[in-house]
Amino acid sequence: MNIERLETKQRMSRIVKHNGTIYLCGQVAADATKDITEQTQTMLDKVDALLIQAGSDRKHILSATIYVKDMSYFADMNAVWDAWVPEGHAPARACVAAKMAREALLVEISVVAAEV
Repeated sequence: MNIERLETKQRMSRIVKHNGTIYLCGQVAADATKDITEQTQTMLDKVDALLIQAGSDRKHILSATIYVKDMSYFADMNAVWDAWVPEGHAPARACVAAKMAREALLVEISVVAAEV
């Protein structure tokens, strides 16, 4: 069994690779003081960087689970998401309202992707 863990700390690894599948830990905004649009964009920028580091890209995302602090942010988050996802490459996705680890966070994402 070949499991590769990148950027591993005591609690988690930022990237885990197994049998051609890439698992990213939950990603949040670079600056939690910003609005939902900017939090979503910077969160997705971090996903892009991690996918590249792991040997993939957004066209190879298999599934995404998005956690939103309040569903009143759903439309604004989706506007950023829709512009970010390459046409014809939408992954399986779930989106749920959830209590965030820090009060200022509005959105978090967990991603599973295929290696390129």
